Amino acid sequence: MLEKVVIANRGEIALRVLRACREMGIRTVAVYSKADRDLMHVRLADEAVCIGPAPSTESYLNIPAIISAAEVTDADAIHPGYGFLAENADFAECVERSGFKFVGPKADTIRLMGNKVSAIEAMKNAGVPTVPGSNGPVTEDGENTERLAAEIGYPVLIKAAAGGGGRGMRVVESAEQLRGAIALTRTEARNAFGDDTVYMEKYLTQPRHVEIQVLADGQGNAIHLGDRDCSLQRRHQKVVEEAPAPHIPQHLKDEVAQRCVDACIEIGYRGAGTFEFLYENGAFYFIEMNTRVQVEHPVTEMITGIDIVKEQLLIASGQPLSIRQQDVVINGHALEVRINAEDPEKFTPSPGKVSYFHAPGGNGVRVDSHLYSGYSVPPFYDSLIGKIITWGPTRDIAFRRMRNALEEIVVDGIKTNIPLHRDRIFRDKNFAEGGVDIHYLESKLGQS
Repeated sequence: MLEKVVIANRGEIALRVLRACREMGIRTVAVYSKADRDLMHVRLADEAVCIGPAPSTESYLNIPAIISAAEVTDADAIHPGYGFLAENADFAECVERSGFKFVGPKADTIRLMGNKVSAIEAMKNAGVPTVPGSNGPVTEDGENTERLAAEIGYPVLIKAAAGGGGRGMRVVESAEQLRGAIALTRTEARNAFGDDTVYMEKYLTQPRHVEIQVLADGQGNAIHLGDRDCSLQRRHQKVVEEAPAPHIPQHLKDEVAQRCVDACIEIGYRGAGTFEFLYENGAFYFIEMNTRVQVEHPVTEMITGIDIVKEQLLIASGQPLSIRQQDVVINGHALEVRINAEDPEKFTPSPGKVSYFHAPGGNGVRVDSHLYSGYSVPPFYDSLIGKIITWGPTRDIAFRRMRNALEEIVVDGIKTNIPLHRDRIFRDKNFAEGGVDIHYLESKLGQS
């Protein structure tokens, strides 16, 4: 079993990892920037090490500083959380070369799945359904690319192979736009990701975003923990998530989940991971795999009773999976909203001091947040400051509990997106019925 873990992250996920470690009797080391000395997990950790100034490039993305923190505290593992270095293959490789255990997949696996082209090829070989597309990088042969786009059928989507988070994507409606769109996306990809490789796939017009949570031990054992629906998005960023995905035939979900499990075994996957799909007209299409714990992992924990972070730590310690597929029982329904420090109408960041914070409670309500009264939200990082998760034996009860929780929560001193959730999303008739597509929220906001 691991004895001491460096938590190479900040905010709510750092506190989440710390709690799992303490429950397992694992000592913790918090690393923090100078702007984050007052974070809750820094106060609670067994040890804390400042790794640099506020800018993330000088702290949370500073690989030598994080490795040094592990060395001086005599830790034996590093948990990257999500974001920052969580899916950085070079970091994972450096961690293990330095003699520490990386709580996540092997570096080669991160590289394989981090590149969209190689990931799609691997999934095709494993029998996972993919979106019709270029089956590899778009070449410099413009005429061939135009023929391929015509075969796929417009509209098509040009995507950066190294992209993520909604960046490096461009919809092309006609052949006249194709070459210019490819050139522009290449330039953006090179500037943003240092890799100008792009590929092309069919643009689905009204898909839902559905994902499958998996656990694998890298020793030939893998399971899935059901599915989630993350279709309520703004600018390709998830806003609300739920599990299981409503109004999709169970046999279709079971089939694609099993293929994900088979793919994990084929690529030798280790740790927690998420297969992301677009779902339209009764078919699933793989788009990417996230090789880390997800922001929305609590909804899966709520309906399965399985602690995903603890499982990550057990797998990193070298233990085989203790859970069999038949042990996974889906119970009820869960919803999660992301609470951001931002203007609820303009969506501009709203850092500052939280003068008062009151978390909601009650049966089936969970709050994952690092907030407390008097805490100052810094302007340097992502605006996510917490998550509310509700569970119910039915989707309707989970939905009503979320409405109540959004009425109860109080965050004074800064602006948040709570009014958007409370007054718009969870009062929306179509969302209440379930099954809206990925464009629904932006369309709704555009009509206001």
